[in-house]
Amino acid sequence: MAEQEKSLLIKRYASRRLYNTETSDYVTLEDIAGFIRDGREVQIVDLKSGDDLTRQYLLQIIAEHESRGENVLPVTVLNDLVRSYMLPGGGMMPQFLQSSFDMLRENQAKMMENMSAMNPMSKMPGFEAMKAQQEAFLKAMTGGITRSWSGPEAEETDGGSDSEDLDEIKKQLADLQKKLSKLK
Repeated sequence: MAEQEKSLLIKRYASRRLYNTETSDYVTLEDIAGFIRDGREVQIVDLKSGDDLTRQYLLQIIAEHESRGENVLPVTVLNDLVRSYMLPGGGMMPQFLQSSFDMLRENQAKMMENMSAMNPMSKMPGFEAMKAQQEAFLKAMTGGITRSWSGPEAEETDGGSDSEDLDEIKKQLADLQKKLSKLK
């Protein structure tokens, strides 16, 4: 767990290649996006100058995802971001965004805490499956932006499409509803 809390140091060489200092290999922007989705903090520095390039590369990752049609940011939000750059001192946008994401992570953590073993419902048949469904749903809705939990590993490695995952979730939810109605 301590390793998850430590920032992953990525060094950019003069050739613009990115080097993972933990695994001693080169990485791509997509690899870095994967580290972040998995809850790791990254720091990208220029090897020669020592300049912190993290912000520049994170913005590049977002721009690439948006340009591929993975639109997360509505045009109105993008307009507001551009406007915030035009205000002296950047306005309140950075603090607002930070507070919003902090609140989202906190609420997700509370929700998952409420579904923990301390919950009396945890003894109910099918509860674990229902909890896994809820975690998968939250992860799908937030794109994995939270560091407080992660969904089932099989979901990340099976290579299935989102529609297949959604169909599977619907099927499992229907099964749970049948089990619950039998308990009544």
